[in-house]
Amino acid sequence: MRLPPLLWNEEERLAALAEYDALGPDVDLGLDEITRLASRVFGTASAAVSFVADDRQVFQAAVGTDISTTPREISFCAHALADEAELVVLDASTDARFADNPLVTDTPFIRFYAGAPLRTREGYGIGTLCLIDPRPRSRFTDADRANLLALAAIVMNRLEVRRLEIARSIGQSRFHNIAATTPDAIVVADHHGRISFWNAGAEAMFGFTADEAEGQDIDIIVPPKARGLHDGGLMRAAHGGTTKLIGRKVELVALHKDGREFPIELSLSMWSEGPHAAFGSIMRDLTERRAAEDRLFHMAHFDPLTELPNRAALLDRTSALVARDEPFALLMLDLDQFKDVNDTLGHSSGDAVLKTIAARLLDCVRPFDTVARLGGDEFAILLPGADPRAHATTIADRLTETVSAPIALERQDVHVSASVGVTTFPGDGTDAEDLLSAADLAMYQAKSEGRHCQRFYTPALRSAALHRRAFEGELRDALDQGQFRLFYQPQVRLADGALLGAEALLRWQHPERGLLTPDAFLPALESGRLAHDVGHWVLETACRQAARWHAGTPGFVLGINLFSAQFRDGTLAERVRAELDRHGLPPSALELEVTENIILREDETMLAPLRVLRDQGVGVALDDFGTGYASLSVLKHYPISRIKIDRSFVRDLVDDEADAAVVTAMAFLGSMLGIEVIAEGVETEAQRDLLAQCGCTVAQGYLYGRPMPVEAFDALLLPTPTRVA
Repeated sequence: MRLPPLLWNEEERLAALAEYDALGPDVDLGLDEITRLASRVFGTASAAVSFVADDRQVFQAAVGTDISTTPREISFCAHALADEAELVVLDASTDARFADNPLVTDTPFIRFYAGAPLRTREGYGIGTLCLIDPRPRSRFTDADRANLLALAAIVMNRLEVRRLEIARSIGQSRFHNIAATTPDAIVVADHHGRISFWNAGAEAMFGFTADEAEGQDIDIIVPPKARGLHDGGLMRAAHGGTTKLIGRKVELVALHKDGREFPIELSLSMWSEGPHAAFGSIMRDLTERRAAEDRLFHMAHFDPLTELPNRAALLDRTSALVARDEPFALLMLDLDQFKDVNDTLGHSSGDAVLKTIAARLLDCVRPFDTVARLGGDEFAILLPGADPRAHATTIADRLTETVSAPIALERQDVHVSASVGVTTFPGDGTDAEDLLSAADLAMYQAKSEGRHCQRFYTPALRSAALHRRAFEGELRDALDQGQFRLFYQPQVRLADGALLGAEALLRWQHPERGLLTPDAFLPALESGRLAHDVGHWVLETACRQAARWHAGTPGFVLGINLFSAQFRDGTLAERVRAELDRHGLPPSALELEVTENIILREDETMLAPLRVLRDQGVGVALDDFGTGYASLSVLKHYPISRIKIDRSFVRDLVDDEADAAVVTAMAFLGSMLGIEVIAEGVETEAQRDLLAQCGCTVAQGYLYGRPMPVEAFDALLLPTPTRVA
């Protein structure tokens, strides 16, 4: 009968714990592989088997921590034993029971904890199998709980074997008493191999009753193919020889009464009974444990969605090839347009696409190649064999062609493509992580050069990545230390030269290199992680300045450029509205500028917020019009209020009839759609006059003023009394 925690007698619980002799500093319980597996499967920094004594907690078989004992009163595991079920704490810093615990506020800074109680057959909680991590978690699923309990059961099984072995060493009489109640099979045989003792656990495990088994040869539970080896070993030991089985735990195959074979764990001992030897064995059925271990191994090495090997398995196989100095190619593959599938059809459809792609990739390679899913829409392919570069080229071509075939999904065809990066060994790296990183760099190069293609790794890619990473650090410092500036360039009406507004342009006051224009840093900023934050700094700064100018010059409009990153969290419309309200700026005084390239990359993710803002009165300008690949349908589907003709059409306007025709067509198109047209890059009066003849109404360029700091623009726009005020 298992006792619930509330009915425990602490003295009896401590007595039960003592039967395992598990608290000594030099005790080896043989559980290290289980805690290592637990740490790896659940991705935690530490895992341990913990025993709760009268005044302290003792860690045994611990990985990832140097702590061996803690006072019981601050022990998480003591809490775990107070409940029937496992204890899971997702974030200890927000849990009232543990927020002030010194194990949370100081080393080892526990945030996440999960402990499965270790209980004896009578129900006494002697300790836990616990997971510890300094990072909090958002969830611990029912499947995670089941797997943790399965590992705890394996730990308890091994501890029970230890208890029985300790009991046997105390005395034969006590051994018989314990053997009658233990679920393990305990079998004693004489020097002839005849069974002299057969407990209830052996009856349940092997199917023979004690009456059927006692007096029979031990071979009744040994598979026929192993009997010769088994009998020879016992006879050799019985006559004073040695055998590898005595005093060790070994895993063997046993035979059931019904003829089926199954795995067992065997602990064999030998003693003398008069002039003859006797043998005792403690056996445990490993069928469920093997199934649990197989399930946990599969979880640790395979992707649950596609059933492909995961990153850990790929690195293991790659490392093995490196260790054997065998040549191979490693391909990194990322799906293009996959985000659109998730956004438009949902994640269940995205999962279906990933499964289809996984099957297609397997069809492209040999049986001994490895196709792995690294996460998201990233896959890797390991191709061992001679001449890896040539073979990788062939396979990469086959992969890109196969992936791009339509996928029938929900009564429509889904189209994705693949960008592939390739690295080879030897040559591109000396270990698995380096090679995977090299393939990743080559893959991103393929994406940056148009997608749906393959690129091989070169050392220059890593150098560029290191430079880009260092530059990103400088950009972070620039934002944190207030090094960014906004300059303003006038926008005027062609008919009378009236100043209508300005465009806010980003500059970087670098502490060593001086004032930097966008060409020097904008590409790195746009492709990095800071674009979102810098974009919102520009929005806030520009709105604050626009409110000041609008107060003195009603009708003044300030244009600001948006980064594509500002659309991705879905809050752009709310942020713009909040800044307008904060600074008391009417929506009509703000114009948001987007480029064709941003529209092509983001598409539907940016359409909704722009419509909301346009309906509220905020202007939306299409910048660099005519230089990208956007179709004229953009003007129809997007809430565009102004077209900005790129400077490349204005530069040769006076001498190039084709440019003049294009500008005229753009101006006519704008007038027909009710969209204002502004020309950029106007530097001469001849350009100004011809733009007016072409139908353009507003201009911006050096003819009217270069981009200037706010103080200079004040002098241009505001009368002296306002500037002083």
